[in-house]
Amino acid sequence: MTSTPSETRPFRPAELGTLVVLAWSGEAADGSDMPYLLAYSLGDAEGGGDVTSAAVERLLENNGLPVGGDLVDGTARPSLPATLLVQSGQAVVTLPPLNAQCPAPPEWLAAVAERGYAYLVFTTRAWPEAQPGLTLTPEQLAAFVGAEETLTAAAHVILPARSLRT
Repeated sequence: MTSTPSETRPFRPAELGTLVVLAWSGEAADGSDMPYLLAYSLGDAEGGGDVTSAAVERLLENNGLPVGGDLVDGTARPSLPATLLVQSGQAVVTLPPLNAQCPAPPEWLAAVAERGYAYLVFTTRAWPEAQPGLTLTPEQLAAFVGAEETLTAAAHVILPARSLRT
């Protein structure tokens, strides 16, 4: 009797390396600002970029977010485990078992308040050059986010914005 080894590996958060989330807004096809979120790893886990890429892909798939697939519209899927909380100038993205937050610029906050959601691009492609604390130029951000290898290695999600009631 033979058995087939399982390809399923347990999720280990340490394999993600350092995760970074960036918020920015830009003009959408309808002429108004779209609030975007970019999530990526620096690729600095033990084992490097290949390990982090595989770990990010497992995290996304475990949360029902296909990499390289169709846009997931969280406004139509209230049971989607991925969430966005906007509070005190911060964007907080939750993908169980993780929470990641980033400061949100005023124009992003205005765009998310107008639309009620943000467009998340969570890529498995590591970006080691984009260390936290370094200032990225709009050109650097556009080059990474707009690269085919970034977009095809990402889950694309419309995340409804929630806030705490005060």
